[in-house]
Amino acid sequence: MKPLLLMLAAVAALSGLSLPVAHAQGPIAVGDPDPFQWLEDIDAPRSMTWVNGQNAITHKRLEEDPRFEVYRKEALAIFTAKDRIAMPHFRAGGVDNFWQDRGHIHGIWRHTSQGSYRTANPQWETLLDLDALSKVEGKNWIWKGANCLKPAQTLCLVHLSNGGSDAVEDREFDTTTGKFVQAGFDFPNGKQNISWVNHDTLIASREWTPGEVTKSGYAYVVKILERGGEPREVFHGEKTDVQAGAIVLEGATGPADGIIVSRGLTFYEREFSLLSDKGLVPILLPKKAEFNTYIDGQLVFTIKAPWKTFGAGAVISYDLADLKKDPAAAKPQLVFMPGAHDAVERVSSSKDRLVVVLLEDVKGAVDVYDHKAGVWLARRLKLPSNASINLVSTSEEVNQFFFTAEGFLDPTSLWLADADGAVAKVKTLPAQFDALRDVVEQHFATSDDGTKIPYFVVHRKDMKRDGSTPTQMFGYGGFELSEPPVYIPQMGKLWLERGGAYVIANIRGGGEFGPAWHEAALREHRQRAFDDFASVARDLIARKITSPRRLGIYARSNGGVLTTVSMTQHPELFNAIVVESPLIDMLRYNHLSAGASWVAEYGDPDVPADRAFIAKYSGYQNLKPGVKYPEPYITTNTRDDRVHPGHPRKFAAMMEKMGLPYLYYEQTFGGHANDADPELNASRWARHYVYLSQKLMD
Repeated sequence: MKPLLLMLAAVAALSGLSLPVAHAQGPIAVGDPDPFQWLEDIDAPRSMTWVNGQNAITHKRLEEDPRFEVYRKEALAIFTAKDRIAMPHFRAGGVDNFWQDRGHIHGIWRHTSQGSYRTANPQWETLLDLDALSKVEGKNWIWKGANCLKPAQTLCLVHLSNGGSDAVEDREFDTTTGKFVQAGFDFPNGKQNISWVNHDTLIASREWTPGEVTKSGYAYVVKILERGGEPREVFHGEKTDVQAGAIVLEGATGPADGIIVSRGLTFYEREFSLLSDKGLVPILLPKKAEFNTYIDGQLVFTIKAPWKTFGAGAVISYDLADLKKDPAAAKPQLVFMPGAHDAVERVSSSKDRLVVVLLEDVKGAVDVYDHKAGVWLARRLKLPSNASINLVSTSEEVNQFFFTAEGFLDPTSLWLADADGAVAKVKTLPAQFDALRDVVEQHFATSDDGTKIPYFVVHRKDMKRDGSTPTQMFGYGGFELSEPPVYIPQMGKLWLERGGAYVIANIRGGGEFGPAWHEAALREHRQRAFDDFASVARDLIARKITSPRRLGIYARSNGGVLTTVSMTQHPELFNAIVVESPLIDMLRYNHLSAGASWVAEYGDPDVPADRAFIAKYSGYQNLKPGVKYPEPYITTNTRDDRVHPGHPRKFAAMMEKMGLPYLYYEQTFGGHANDADPELNASRWARHYVYLSQKLMD
């Protein structure tokens, strides 16, 4: 037995715990039919009867707990507070905002001047009232943003989702009249990407004819559409692609400078081509590259793999004029190369400046670049240190940028910066929970292969180091998404104020240290992410911050893989598992909703070699009867068209068949984000924290 397992065996013997069920094969043998595949039929009467029965049980357990109404009211007060920061979006010389409160559950799209916005009480003009629109049209409209024609930005394509799904209707809207344009551009519901070329021309990727989508459910045919004319095809991909789309290179004041077509071969691999009079001309790039922005005649990309003289994670640029003249001879130029402890979080632009948002040791920083001298020259903005920095909006009329800064215990603040480096705080969110008794620490756990895994823990200053602190642990570990410290008001109010601790584990698979941190847990290396998460749990226990009796985990989406694998591989470490909007059945995920697009992340279970390593961890297949698992709370949304609700349904049904304890709840609308309606969102978080309180505090 390995030394680590010997140590665990000793710990288990002393604490009365069972050893983890690691990499076990589950009850569904290879070739056996899935007994609960019928639950993948989302709206079938049989499926919904099962869902309603589960919801009734969970309602009684969680919503009839006396704490539920207290938590719900506290969360609703946070989500509908009048003193929240109205997050700004530069448009048409002023500022837009989308706002929801108790009187506007669906929300209002509104506008004000920049001067008015910076006052304590801005004078807003309502552009579109989604509550009124929903009532008139008998729909459940959820806001998904707007794409406005430059330079005036008064004609917009408004994206509306019925119920919160990723699929949207696109309608032309005139902000000067506050009405949809009569006989204007109007696209029915679908997963689509549509951009303005000029007043009378759009370029779009969508399902032009029924079934014309990839295996992932996204469009792969790109067409140019003239107002009142027939669409003209400019690109036709393959069903095996993930998706295809177009990027309009918008000039500073006039017509578009060009159009790029992006072909998504996998989730991470793309081909970019410049659309010319002679057709598509390839742009020389590695396949693992992302388009960031177009600024001052420069196309800016981030490359995710070493290429030429550039390392993975480098930000580079191409001169558009050089590409048009001779693409093969055009030379890319370095903008920024991150170090070993850095990660590029976002790249955007204003009128003629480039903005790069970074993580440095999981803390935020922002550089603004000028290219006037023919090389990229950076200026570091003086934003708060030791904080998470997020780019909110950039102005393409002037060189201004809105950022937020926040931390676990530091309420979100809004900052306005300009190209000269001037920075001013514009607004601050009032404290939404009492953080005076808490402190933040950063520690490092050692994973099974010796890798040091950073994590943050928020706890009471006077916490007893005796393992008695109820602790909620969060992780993600996928798709190069980072998890820096953020201000989470509902967590602070419902959990920290009641003496709980909160942990974020920065495990591999995320983007905290750039592409290498992500690629370390791709495909056949996925187990590393799970090992990292378990190592943080063990470190918390070893430090006597908490104990298995008081330790719970929460994650969603890709985090559903993490939580269910943690539950099946390490039932001895946890007493609560919140599994939300999750991927779970990893041997069928590629056949459900958008799952086929994630094969580059997890591997292809239809390929025997890939299926072999996926089967070792897939939570659905590795459940076993007779094992003392923690009782999980499994929850999702019927209208989630990104991660199929069949995943959590089947997991719960399998637990039911095995006689294992669990709770299941399915909200009927809201989509993958599950937070579009503040009232439903308040109930959602109340259920989460009633469950966590029952399991970890009682």
